[in-house]
Amino acid sequence: MNLENFEHIYNDQRSQIKDKPMLQEELSKILGKDNVSCKEIDLLAYSSDSTLISLNWMIEGKIAALPDLVVWPETTEQISAVLKVANEFKIPIVPYAEGSGVVGGAIPVFGGIILDMKKFNNVLEINDKNLTVTVEAGTNGMNLERILNTRGYTCGHIPQSIYTSSVGGWIAHRAAGQFSTKYGKIEDIVIGLEVVLPQGEIVRFKTTARASTGPQLDKLFLGNEGTLGIVTQATLKIWPYPEKRALISYAFPSIIEALESCRLILRKMVFPGVIRIYDQAETSRHFEHVENAKEKVMVVFVCEGNSNLVDLEQSIVSEICNSMSGVDCGKEPVEHWFETRFKVKESSMFPPYKIVADTIEVAVMWDKAVELYLSVVEATSKISGNVLISAHVSHFYPNGVGYYFTFGGVPPKGTSEFEFYQECWNITIKAALDAGGSFGHHHGVGINRSKWMENEWGAVGLETLRKIKMIFDPNNILNPGKVFENLWRKKGDEN
Repeated sequence: MNLENFEHIYNDQRSQIKDKPMLQEELSKILGKDNVSCKEIDLLAYSSDSTLISLNWMIEGKIAALPDLVVWPETTEQISAVLKVANEFKIPIVPYAEGSGVVGGAIPVFGGIILDMKKFNNVLEINDKNLTVTVEAGTNGMNLERILNTRGYTCGHIPQSIYTSSVGGWIAHRAAGQFSTKYGKIEDIVIGLEVVLPQGEIVRFKTTARASTGPQLDKLFLGNEGTLGIVTQATLKIWPYPEKRALISYAFPSIIEALESCRLILRKMVFPGVIRIYDQAETSRHFEHVENAKEKVMVVFVCEGNSNLVDLEQSIVSEICNSMSGVDCGKEPVEHWFETRFKVKESSMFPPYKIVADTIEVAVMWDKAVELYLSVVEATSKISGNVLISAHVSHFYPNGVGYYFTFGGVPPKGTSEFEFYQECWNITIKAALDAGGSFGHHHGVGINRSKWMENEWGAVGLETLRKIKMIFDPNNILNPGKVFENLWRKKGDEN
């Protein structure tokens, strides 16, 4: 294998390191030789995350970008030492755990050092009285949940990527799990952190139920995507494993009645663990076997917890759905969802057929929810070559919802896959923003959304974020090109 034969999308990968052997020697002193690699097979393995377009590229002999080195630290102190060396050499550090991100957050666009967190994989303490677990940031999500389940608890954070994501990744991207309506998103669950700052300092934020002690600095690291610090340890809330689950599903005439039913349920302060609305296209794709859902919009609910509360929640959910022209479809659609909820086969099926596809999740308040859905579907349907646009709603709040749009198509003649991919992303995000939505709900910013940061935050807000970055990381070594900078375009593309 010769990596020089690959086309590089985001950089030319001509190493910027002036004395690579000396750097490798310095890192080996800190980590041991077995924990430092510049082998081509390792560099290729860390050339991308799970951004869907990157699989198309790999099939065509292209790669997103290459690191110069990969390291596997085992302690917080080692990470601190590695960052100090990186500052001396002024080279990038890109944190990497499971690689399940889908917006390019772990792509080494400027090369440098991939810092793999997988050896930070220990559950350190389960505190029954406080209902907390303290865990290292590289711990796999499903491994954590299994450990908790065997002790009679749940973390309540079950993203679709749970088999291939880590606690640190959840924190870095402000992740949301499938049961988020009841248990909250990761920012609701984290109550203690240990972080290594860009210049090597270690800061430990105490675990506390709440504090009124000035601005809460720890919140800066929720969603920072490895640009402001590297999370090494976290304390999370946990809950007793639920006594009972109620599986409920209803089919509605349109997404309007489905959304309104969910809004009214939450208004009653009833919070099912799971609520998912599938538009007509996704209902046909996922629930074609359910006769009562033909040509309709499917909604599945999971109520769980104390038996008496579950019974009450089930009765309220059913009462409201019936009042909004919902048709009871029973337990089977929810059982089907449980069986298939971690399957993402389309991501590997499409690229061999030259189909370019991706998912884009956005958030919006209730009063704009219908408008945003209709606007995105209309706008994305008009893209030449696009044959698929569908949506489901997977995250709910008393004040709004999180949509999950899927597009897919074949670039028209004269248009590259990347250009088509960019167009679909740009038009979808623009339609969401124009309808009053936020450009991202739980996947983060990465490369894909960096160009929209000023639209989201405003010029003053974004500049303030940049100033914070400069204070924390004056040499800009931590994951450069993400969140604060726009590297959406290919190198040399002036359009």
